[in-house]
Amino acid sequence: MRQFWAVVDLPFKFAAVFLITIYRYTLSALVGRTCRHAPSCSEFTSDAIWKYGFWPGGWMGLARFSRCRPGGTHGFDPVPEVLPEAGRWYLPWRYGRWR
Repeated sequence: MRQFWAVVDLPFKFAAVFLITIYRYTLSALVGRTCRHAPSCSEFTSDAIWKYGFWPGGWMGLARFSRCRPGGTHGFDPVPEVLPEAGRWYLPWRYGRWR
């Protein structure tokens, strides 16, 4: 069953990473490099999607993006080595660190 979901997830991974790459080389270059984290939010999200899949990685990226604001976090913030134990497909907000 795990292989089935890996095959289903693959096109979503490719599409998401493709769109992130387009953003990084077009719109991001026009706006300027203003990210507060290392790696950047787009790099973090594409790494999380490749490592954990479209659904959990996308929610991790969304949580990271929400922290990238005035008064938010900053500094080195890599993709976690393991998925949070509280994260489930039906509770996707638990995949990300929101603060």
